[in-house]
Amino acid sequence: MPHAGDAVTPVREASGSAELRQAAEVARAALTLDSGEGPALVDRLANSPAGRRWTALVIDGGVVMASVSGKDPAVGHIDLLAVHPEVQGRGHGRELVRAAEEWLRSVGVRQARFAGNPPCYAWPGIDVRYTAAACLAESLGYERYHMAWNMTADLGTDLSVDDDLARLAQRGVHVHTAEQGRKRVAGFVREHWNENWAWEAINAAGLHYAERDGRILGFAAWGARPAWFGPMGTAPEARELGVGGVLLRRCLADMRAAGQTSAQISWVGPLRFYSRAVGARAERVFWLYRRDLA
Repeated sequence: MPHAGDAVTPVREASGSAELRQAAEVARAALTLDSGEGPALVDRLANSPAGRRWTALVIDGGVVMASVSGKDPAVGHIDLLAVHPEVQGRGHGRELVRAAEEWLRSVGVRQARFAGNPPCYAWPGIDVRYTAAACLAESLGYERYHMAWNMTADLGTDLSVDDDLARLAQRGVHVHTAEQGRKRVAGFVREHWNENWAWEAINAAGLHYAERDGRILGFAAWGARPAWFGPMGTAPEARELGVGGVLLRRCLADMRAAGQTSAQISWVGPLRFYSRAVGARAERVFWLYRRDLA
């Protein structure tokens, strides 16, 4: 990292894997609330869905990644912003955001957002504890327009499902780990929900599903957003069977086996379900910001 008095090169587009690796190390150092996940986040954003327009812009000790919404090409997303602690306070963050805005304008975007760009995102918005990032967004004229939250599940709790699997089997329901059948599960997800969730199912680190008589009833995934749980869903016909709780605990057991001690349940809707199923608690809160680009 450069020191005081060193010349700082202008913001530039990352050229090749070497600069992306350097950006990943900046993210590791800067994203102190994300337990060393910075490199995995940079890698995931750099391997976005086919057809997504995105860029990684770098400066000495800083990186910003931006993309265009797949739903509305007039909307752009600032997906990740990180400045190494050694060079914070020198205006790098402001320069990177301005450069990202210029790139977004150049590809036809009319509104920039500090908000997740599903299905491939780092966070729903700015974690409120990254105070400097929220202050920067507001100082640049971004308005807060929405809020989202995660729940945290401790993985030291009992995640056994043997009794539940036996109960479901008596009703003709069987739960499987998706290995070769991801495309089949993705088809079910696409039919009942949307293409974004289908992409996450295919790209998840772990994927489980339930079926009866060859018909898929529900699914749960983890790791499409590195180290986080989600998405999951059950078909209407299965919502009184307890399928969702079993699929959730199967995924959380995978995450524990992968070395995690807790799991983030991302962009949560039904607080009560996760609280009752695994004792999850609402914890990470995100502010979503937007600004029209003149």
